[in-house]
Amino acid sequence: MSRTHYPFYSSDISSLARSLKQQWADQAQPPGHLQILNMLARAAGFQNFQHLRAEHDRPPAAEPVAVTAPTQRLLRHFDERGRLIRWPKKFSEQRACLWALWAGLPRGEEWDEPAVNLAIRALEAFGDHVLIRRELVEGGWMGRTDDCRRYWLLAPEAPAEMAEMLAQIAQRRAA
Repeated sequence: MSRTHYPFYSSDISSLARSLKQQWADQAQPPGHLQILNMLARAAGFQNFQHLRAEHDRPPAAEPVAVTAPTQRLLRHFDERGRLIRWPKKFSEQRACLWALWAGLPRGEEWDEPAVNLAIRALEAFGDHVLIRRELVEGGWMGRTDDCRRYWLLAPEAPAEMAEMLAQIAQRRAA
């Protein structure tokens, strides 16, 4: 019969040794195999060896869903916090990135120009919030008054092919 291997890790070997020394001193005679396993498990933060086994025998977490190639190509324009780090050269990629920026803006608000600039700056990291604001207005994601003093979000319907990218960006922003 093959043996099941259970990985053992302790972040502080000094406290591990201290815990083992104390547990060993509490024994009247040298501990047996199972007692040593229990000591090691307790020193690593488990209740006993069965608890350690149960933790390692759990089925692994579900694999993350593979991201499609087009979404991966779009995600390279965003950092790990979901901020746009560069303006794409391709028009189609610009539009897709604008969907992600539009989705990140707060809903149900009307802003003056400094407030909308601040909201957009929080979603981009390359320093051109004016370009993004103008593109959001011209593309139909955002409305503004003729004198450019008030801005508000419009509610266009996101294309189905944007769903995966929007979900990935939302996940990055939430983390």
